[in-house]
Amino acid sequence: MKRFLVPAILVFAAANALAQPQPSAMPWESVTVGGIGRASLAPDRFSFSVGVQTVAPTVDDAVTENNRRVQSVLAALKKAGAQEKDIQTSGFNIYPQQNYEQGKLPTILGYQVSNSVTVRSTKIADAGRLLGVAISAGVNTASGLNFEVSDPARGREQGLRAAFDDAKAKALLLAQAAGRTLGRALLIHEGSVQQPTPPPYPMRAQAMAVEARADVPVESGTQELTFTVTVTFELR
Repeated sequence: MKRFLVPAILVFAAANALAQPQPSAMPWESVTVGGIGRASLAPDRFSFSVGVQTVAPTVDDAVTENNRRVQSVLAALKKAGAQEKDIQTSGFNIYPQQNYEQGKLPTILGYQVSNSVTVRSTKIADAGRLLGVAISAGVNTASGLNFEVSDPARGREQGLRAAFDDAKAKALLLAQAAGRTLGRALLIHEGSVQQPTPPPYPMRAQAMAVEARADVPVESGTQELTFTVTVTFELR
């Protein structure tokens, strides 16, 4: 029996050693930074909203006059090249015009009817011309003109490269400040694309003031898309 004692003890010791928790691998020493990149693109679509407001003593009269003028606006826009699928009614409201006197119930003086339509198009060069057509046809309210980039992916490569370069520059600065050398990128996380909404082109006063048809002077400019990344770099 003694000849089996030593092997048994060795087997037990080996099994016990395997059961002990093993030290984990030394993690990489690293620095994590965020980077921002921007890409400027020319807008490829626009939209604007225009409307007609009418006031009359009765609802029927106000609606009838409003309908007549809105139909004229729609017909003029379509004749000028706006596609039916790109014209959408975006609001219709009826408000009583009331007179308030202290100590008395309000009295109705008439009714205001408003009908607004939104026009969209990918033909950027037509923006000013279509606005002029709508104004000449009888609109007397306007809420703005917006230029947009329909596909932000067009600037993705440029924006992401710029974002990575920005992150690397920050990491290099931090590594040098710590007396270290910057190594390879270990992890890269892409953030969401930020596409700011440009401020609307103000048109209300202009729409009310213009009586004869004239193309509205507009500039589409460029739109800046923002890309973000988070990168973890090795420190040496």
